Amino acid sequence: MESIVVNNICKKYGQVNALTDVSFSVSKGEVFGLIGPDGAGKTTMFRILATLLLPDSGTASVDGFDVVSQMKEIRRRVGYMPGKFSLYQDLTVRENLEFFATLFGTTVDEGYDSIRAIYSQIERFADRKAGALSGGMKQKLALSCALVHQPSVLFLDEPTTGVDPVSRKELWEMLLTLKERDITIVASTPYLDEVRCCERVAFLDHGQVRGIDTPEVILDRFKDVFNPPGIEKASANSQLSTLNSQPDNVIEVSHLVKAFGTFHAVDDISFSVRRGEIFGFLGANGAGKTTAMHMLTGLNQPTDGTGTVAGFDIRTQHEQIKKHIGYMSQRFSLYEDLTVRENIRLFAGIYGMGSEEIKVKSEELLHRLQFEDHADDLVGGLPLGWKQKLAFSVSIFHEPSIVFLDEPTGGVDPATRRQFWELIYDAAARGITIFVTTHYMDEAEYCDRISIMVDGKISAIGTPDELKRRLNQPDMDHVFTYLARQAKRGD
Repeated sequence: MESIVVNNICKKYGQVNALTDVSFSVSKGEVFGLIGPDGAGKTTMFRILATLLLPDSGTASVDGFDVVSQMKEIRRRVGYMPGKFSLYQDLTVRENLEFFATLFGTTVDEGYDSIRAIYSQIERFADRKAGALSGGMKQKLALSCALVHQPSVLFLDEPTTGVDPVSRKELWEMLLTLKERDITIVASTPYLDEVRCCERVAFLDHGQVRGIDTPEVILDRFKDVFNPPGIEKASANSQLSTLNSQPDNVIEVSHLVKAFGTFHAVDDISFSVRRGEIFGFLGANGAGKTTAMHMLTGLNQPTDGTGTVAGFDIRTQHEQIKKHIGYMSQRFSLYEDLTVRENIRLFAGIYGMGSEEIKVKSEELLHRLQFEDHADDLVGGLPLGWKQKLAFSVSIFHEPSIVFLDEPTGGVDPATRRQFWELIYDAAARGITIFVTTHYMDEAEYCDRISIMVDGKISAIGTPDELKRRLNQPDMDHVFTYLARQAKRGD
């Protein structure tokens, strides 16, 4: 029995064809993947199936109900997790759950059995505000809210973006148990291990379905998109050998502590980072990475310990630090209602650059990114991968000593992530130190050295090869999982 039927759906935004004659079907109880590069049309398809957007032409049905003429019937039957965090940050865990139950005319008690396996893992934090949750906990809460009314179909638009590898595995284990209840799941994801959890996948590219088959067939057929060749590590290794002969540390941290009441988010960490080094700063959600990064970038003051960044004291010279670093946050940091060119000029001005220098370097940057034809496009209309490359380039436009990248490639497809890392290597070769957090363990392999935080402490530090050898693990994914599962404190 078909749970979802899509026939020749088309959708345009102005002159852009978001979807062109898209057709596919999903069987009841199937785990179906909707995959493709950034800007392929996946989110548009989800929004049409969830009755949040009308197609221009074509037909689609969910559980036998038409997405245009029978919206109310469909909305009673589906759960939807959009790509961006969908909950209310200022409401508690329990309040969010009660709100979504009320929307669907039910109660948490009535739907509790359908969410017990997931919600029981975060129920002890029922009075904590959603905005204060770690990434993994937020996604478990969002999934609980999407399931509380016992839907028959679940739409998940990149549900694990920004979630650490261990939490991702746990979430997908939960999703696969829903199949036992005959719930149909349609999911998009940039993670290949999650793609392989699907029974079938449709590959969308430039708004068209290029193929529908098992994950292995599609991933092999379109391996240039999903499995591009790795970045040659030689440039980083040669850079590191140069650094070893010139040991110039741009970050020095000694016994750094950040406490919130009795809770030590960062608990006595010490490390150094050399000039031009690509330093990976890893850890599970809630391990303390972002808190540590906020202290290093002058956004927060330490409770105890000392540190310097670019030669400036993190306690007393945080304003000087801000002038000598670049920073790219997890959430896209540019202005979406300004054009590409306007964003470049705005941030260059903030960094104190002169107008003539801005003009010359802007044209160089547009050429390097191959954005000449899009210089006057609004940033909000760009694909995610383009936005991330632009945000990184703007963050180092003023040639800072060090750039902090907080999960810069979250939700970005493999081919675009590879291009992003080529930009990182180029910056490191120019002597800019890269301090990066990531939940992609293949990216961890690209770093010169890595530290892994567990429970607010640095549990391990070294090159990727050193960590794999020391912990007797085959790859960085296993290294991370081995250490993260030793965590004792709750999220």
